[in-house]
Amino acid sequence: MRHVRLLSVALLSIGIVSGCTTASAGWTYMPAPSMTPIPSSAASAEPGGSSNPNLVHISAANIKFEPLTVTAPAATSFQISFENKDPGTPHNIALHQGSASGPELFKGVVFNGVETRVYTVPPLDAGAYAFVCTVHPTMIGTLTAQ
Repeated sequence: MRHVRLLSVALLSIGIVSGCTTASAGWTYMPAPSMTPIPSSAASAEPGGSSNPNLVHISAANIKFEPLTVTAPAATSFQISFENKDPGTPHNIALHQGSASGPELFKGVVFNGVETRVYTVPPLDAGAYAFVCTVHPTMIGTLTAQ
């Protein structure tokens, strides 16, 4: 009787494994496109610069943002190209209304450096916003939407 159970388990295992190893994929995962895709060719080769007003460049180096002030378009979605230059150190960008202690309006994913991520930010009203690293709350800069 024990051999029959072992044989049943073995046959079931073979069936499961063979079903998971087919030559063609049954489905694939593709993330949803960002709200406003911006072609990578739109970005200027200059660090911190961009020929596209909907793309803002910010980086983190030595537990500090650079630059400390940036400008973004108001009333339209835009993207932040965020480069984490600190090897093995987690950073992100969160946007707060007014000051760093104001209400959080956007929070990007935290990730380790050295890597660059592009965040899509929903439209903001014209005004000043603080950008903060949620891991290092003393990292603060100012984004002006105009």
